[in-house]
Amino acid sequence: MSTTVVAGLRGLVAQLAAMTAADRSRLLEDLPVAHQRTLLEQWPVWAHDGQLPATDDWRVWLIRAGRGFGKTRAGAEWVSAVARARPDARIALVGATLDDVHKVMVEGQSGLLAVARQDEPMVWRSTLGELTFASGARAFVYSSERPDKLRGPEHHVAWCDELAKWRQGEPCWDNLMMGLRLGARSQVLVTTTPRPTGLMRRVMALPGLIESRGGTRDNVHLPADFRTYIESQYAGTRLGRQELDGEWLEDVEGALWTRALLDQQRVRAAPALVRIVVGVDPPASRTGDACGMVVAGRCTEGHAWVLEDASAAGLSPDGWAARVAALVARYGADRVVVERNQGGDMVETVLRLHDASLPLHGAHASKGKGARAEPVSLLYAKGRVWHVGAFARLEDELCGLTLDGYHGPGRSPDRADALVWALWALMIAPERHVGVRRI
Repeated sequence: MSTTVVAGLRGLVAQLAAMTAADRSRLLEDLPVAHQRTLLEQWPVWAHDGQLPATDDWRVWLIRAGRGFGKTRAGAEWVSAVARARPDARIALVGATLDDVHKVMVEGQSGLLAVARQDEPMVWRSTLGELTFASGARAFVYSSERPDKLRGPEHHVAWCDELAKWRQGEPCWDNLMMGLRLGARSQVLVTTTPRPTGLMRRVMALPGLIESRGGTRDNVHLPADFRTYIESQYAGTRLGRQELDGEWLEDVEGALWTRALLDQQRVRAAPALVRIVVGVDPPASRTGDACGMVVAGRCTEGHAWVLEDASAAGLSPDGWAARVAALVARYGADRVVVERNQGGDMVETVLRLHDASLPLHGAHASKGKGARAEPVSLLYAKGRVWHVGAFARLEDELCGLTLDGYHGPGRSPDRADALVWALWALMIAPERHVGVRRI
């Protein structure tokens, strides 16, 4: 099928996806049966970019994406194409458990049996764990729980599903790779939701690896109400970022915050607040890091509520000063806490020139970032600080802070520093009366 025809059909598919279910059914019913079959069986027409390899020159293709992205469909279609083109192909199907391979990779709604074309009958011997394609190619079922079963068999290609769930991943992967010695070029497709495991790190570091990444929202064929509901429930949480967005999330050893702790302290709304402050961590220079700006408040019960992360990079001094002033006006903040170590006089001047009425308080950092952040992290552990919603980039920085310093992402925890200053002013300085003074 020519590129022009495929492009035209993909345009039709995009129109279908935007229709209501009733309108879509009526349009498809009006097409001749042969045309319906042709349309449905042209995988490149229906696939989104992440479900197709960017190049044909690869040994390992990793689809590292969230649930609903279409990983299983991509794997089944790729295996089917291999079987169609190579009648002698011996294909390994490897999953976390035999049940996963049977119920997802082979018999699932997007599995190999479901994507088979009408004129390509397949024979599935479930008790033997063997699938024979119409071309004569054969696929064999394996489980990560029994890596020894891959010691000996030889294959041309392999499809490995949910690699991050493999229980005996290392020996299973090694045995599989040693058996991929049939044909001129062996290939392995890995489809998985990412989790920080040793095997995942190994695979991601392989030379010549190509990778597709994405999340639930990339699949336009999912019901809109499902996408809306699932994002309303999990967007921004560790579970959502990992399972829906397909992000690689890993806790730093010795971090003062963990993602589990932050998820535990997350709410949808704050109560009435008696004080609101804006914490500001100014950039070290006009072309330096981001300006950290975090808004937090305190309720009558002595709990703190993080309301917004308004941090931004690339702003001029007047630009970030204007943003600080806007935050004060929007939230009715009674204090702006600014770190004075980095050009304190400049910071004061910039903010005063923009708005002389800003309630500025200077904070001097006499300790390292980790030591300064530790008392604030303990407030979270005691259940006294809550995040109203999710602040992905801020929370990434918090999870990179340890007593030994900052371990990323980025060079500097600008957002985290701003949060620490805001919470010091709300929760710690009123009790200790140290470290913060009026400018």
